[in-house]
Amino acid sequence: MKNIIVGQSGGPTAVINSSLLGVYKTAKDRGADTVYGMVHGIKGLLDGNVVDLSTRIRNELDMDLLKRTPSSFLGSCRYKLPDVNGHEDTYEKIFATLKKLDVCAFFYIGGNDSMDTIMRLTDYGNKIGSPIRFIGVPKTIDNDLAVTDHTPGFGSAAKYIAATTKEIIRDGLVYDYPVVSVIEVMGRNAGWLTAATALARGEDCEGVDEIYLPERVFDVDAFITRMGERLKENRSVVVAVSEGVKIADGRYVCELSDHVDYVDAFGHKQLAGTARFLAGRIAEKYGVKTRAIELSSLQRCAAHIQARIDVTEAYNCGGAAVKAAFEGKTGLVITLKRVSDDPYMCVAEAADVHEIANVEKKVPPEWITEDGTYVRQELVHYIMPLIQAEITPLWVNGLPRHVRLNETPLKR
Repeated sequence: MKNIIVGQSGGPTAVINSSLLGVYKTAKDRGADTVYGMVHGIKGLLDGNVVDLSTRIRNELDMDLLKRTPSSFLGSCRYKLPDVNGHEDTYEKIFATLKKLDVCAFFYIGGNDSMDTIMRLTDYGNKIGSPIRFIGVPKTIDNDLAVTDHTPGFGSAAKYIAATTKEIIRDGLVYDYPVVSVIEVMGRNAGWLTAATALARGEDCEGVDEIYLPERVFDVDAFITRMGERLKENRSVVVAVSEGVKIADGRYVCELSDHVDYVDAFGHKQLAGTARFLAGRIAEKYGVKTRAIELSSLQRCAAHIQARIDVTEAYNCGGAAVKAAFEGKTGLVITLKRVSDDPYMCVAEAADVHEIANVEKKVPPEWITEDGTYVRQELVHYIMPLIQAEITPLWVNGLPRHVRLNETPLKR
């Protein structure tokens, strides 16, 4: 019997369900008897919340809808597995459940923290001599996984951000009085998403005036001064700022106005309010109209503007993971290797999970301007192929149709 199990973890994306479909379809095509789904990731597995995906993905229409549905079909979690020492019972419970389900391969679709889970389960499985294979499928709009050229989910988020930025720029030019728009983009320690605002510049668009990434220290006073200089030249000023920009003492800019209380299981503070703080300072200093625009979860759930290349690569990564596991491999994460820019081409490979888990890939310094207020053309050239083409939603009554999970777990 060849049963497998798959889960989704961390923040969702517009194409994470394409990876889920890639795992499901490839496993069934290769003879898997049952494809189980963990509802709410590894925490759901610990809670016994497991479903048979064949009862949820029943036909071609379900598959078409699934890849067009944003967010995590199986639900997600931010549960950090504890160290084995002192918590071996947690691992014994996981492996006992997998044995009871007769699972031969475990797939986890996620980002950095999810690969930490794959690493810990791989290490424990090797320790006890378990035959179960553990494979990570990459996912994160932040694009901060090491080794891989980029991550599925990033391209669609970048496409949404660039398109929305163009619309914000057009809107700001409507009035005959000065307006400053501060766009806050996701990105805790890596500025890949914020850099995508640079794609808005073209023959039909002036582009954003400045871009600030977390890879550089942010000087609030210098920023306010620069906004004054911009206002002397233009009635509309649009800047993009990563939510994770920090001042010299290491504090996030958003912490200068809002006390951040929430911290997740992996020690990450909730970041929000950077644009609001900066827009307020500009309004106070210059007496002009300002707008704080937080793209927030919109940038990771905009399946109506999916990049077709992103959907395809997400699906292929899921399929490559199953192929690796069925070949007897374990402790790997699927990666994408760019082999050509013109025409663009990437191939799926795999890397040791220990090279990827808990390692952040940041924007290279040489792709940021010396003064830290914009990005270079090399970065635009890197992102541009990832946003190409579209996949059309299935429209019903004027709205995109999605699928959702009936969370009734298996009775075992």
